[in-house]
Amino acid sequence: MSSFPEVMATTQRELPSPDTPFGRAARDFLYGDVWARPGLSRRDRRWVTLTCVAAADSPEPIEQHVYAALASGDIGLEEMLEFVLHFAVYCGWPKASHVEGAIARQWDRIHRERGEEAPPWPELTNNSLGPQDHEKRLELGAREFIDVNLTPAPPPNSPYRQAGILGFVFGHVWQRPGLGRRERRIITVASVALDDSPVPLRTHVASALHSGDLTKDEMDEIVLQFAVYYGFAKGDALAGAVEAAWAAKPQ
Repeated sequence: MSSFPEVMATTQRELPSPDTPFGRAARDFLYGDVWARPGLSRRDRRWVTLTCVAAADSPEPIEQHVYAALASGDIGLEEMLEFVLHFAVYCGWPKASHVEGAIARQWDRIHRERGEEAPPWPELTNNSLGPQDHEKRLELGAREFIDVNLTPAPPPNSPYRQAGILGFVFGHVWQRPGLGRRERRIITVASVALDDSPVPLRTHVASALHSGDLTKDEMDEIVLQFAVYYGFAKGDALAGAVEAAWAAKPQ
């Protein structure tokens, strides 16, 4: 079990009371064991956890984990705001809106506690929106889709595929510089696992492993982190996808 200072660095708050089974498990297993495991960095575990608590519509855990990620310095404000957009793509705009509100509240709280005025959010320019030429955007989107998914891009023969997948998700979001591809992989894998999306789950797990962006050991740790925050039943489905993808990995 990790030391109490390490636990506090993770949570930035007091742990639940150990007087209940839940409290003891949170102290000894969740924070004492899982968060302390060496196979994945604390920052990477935060991406999985933020995705899970945001998708689970858990108001207090959302506030707590946003606060801890920002206050610890593990995740910067601009990275957190970029997470919201990527999360919105895979889990929906209403849930992402709630997370962004939590970021605003906790950003202000952190600076109030320091006796400071919260710095303003970054100013964004239109240049950050990518190419406005539709043909160029679709071309880049198809290329990014292939690079990310390691499969041919879909034809632009429906609004979902043309405007959504090729024009926006891969024509813009996956190319944004605010997060690296590996971080986007972690957020996406957690998202498709909790969304009950069997085909995206298989394809994103496989491409993350087959590309080398995530190692098998890292993916196994993601499965455990995911399971404790979104349930072991869904964790089992993610673990199955990981094993199937690893068995099919080209040699």
